[in-house]
Amino acid sequence: MTELLLASLFIFVLAVFVGYEIIQKVPQTLHTPLMSGSNAISGITVVGALAIVLIRSDATSWLAQTIGFMAITLASINVVGGFLVTDRMLKMFRRR
Repeated sequence: MTELLLASLFIFVLAVFVGYEIIQKVPQTLHTPLMSGSNAISGITVVGALAIVLIRSDATSWLAQTIGFMAITLASINVVGGFLVTDRMLKMFRRR
């Protein structure tokens, strides 16, 4: 169990580092369309996390349930924030 947790933590930290580096390289003109695309990915994350928490709720450890809950919460914030940013961007292109 400890080795699996350590490997998972290593992958998570590596993903955070790589994601941060990739986002820093994105020009500002592409940031909003990229956010719109990440909304779809976050939606998939929400569905996957919900499935894990709901389907395996009786057999899953408290750590897995906590991580699943955090995934649902953070992905939901990303989805809502991304849609708000996209809506604001689209309002800039509307005729007055």
